[in-house]
Amino acid sequence: MLKHTLNRLLLITTLLAISAIAQAGSTVVAVAANFTKPMNEIAAEFEKASGHSAKLSFGSSGKFVAQLENGAPFDVFLSADDKNPAKLEQSDLAVAGSRFTYALGKLVLWSAMEGYVDSEGQILNKGGFKHLALADPKLAPYGAAAMDLLANLKLLDKLRPLFVQGENIAQTYEFVSTGNAELGFVALSQVLEDGKISRGSAWIVPESLYNPIRQDAILLKSGAENPAAVALLEFLKSPPALAIIKKYGYGLAE
Repeated sequence: MLKHTLNRLLLITTLLAISAIAQAGSTVVAVAANFTKPMNEIAAEFEKASGHSAKLSFGSSGKFVAQLENGAPFDVFLSADDKNPAKLEQSDLAVAGSRFTYALGKLVLWSAMEGYVDSEGQILNKGGFKHLALADPKLAPYGAAAMDLLANLKLLDKLRPLFVQGENIAQTYEFVSTGNAELGFVALSQVLEDGKISRGSAWIVPESLYNPIRQDAILLKSGAENPAAVALLEFLKSPPALAIIKKYGYGLAE
């Protein structure tokens, strides 16, 4: 009798496991380059919690929009701004009402060299550097934020000849980290580790000096019937995901 009961329990457990595997799906996600580190962590936690997997592609928000307008097969879009998802919603490429702000981005002026960037960003006015890296403001919201800042400081015309533009914020970070540019504007999340600037020197730019970087997520029409895509967007609002987002220096929408 005991052996029979154990066999039944084993059979039920096996059937449940097979059912869970059968129901588990996958979603293809376009993610703004600044959100690379947190999204890799979130995807791992999402898979543990749901059984679904997320295939991530990272790049500039503007380029992703162009790809989506040409039929790129993404289910979910995590932008570095709120304008691009709104554009997709208006053009009927995304599910109306699915858009929400998953993070508030923060801009930082960073150099890979210790002691190079002062804590108030005075180096921008003092000069002495040959290259200033920033992401293409036409494609990348963090590049647009950097332009806002320089315009507010009345330094745009002075520093424009020194610009080295990355296609996205990841390439901009590479320019600075490899020394091809002495300093540049990147996302705080790229240089933060355990709540501190991991290397080099930085000025965390006051948020009052640039337009808010509201990073919105949206469900695309191609993912509307994909349970894994819908589940991922819900998971982004969960306490485990929010904790990861905060860990990387992002703000949370109220």
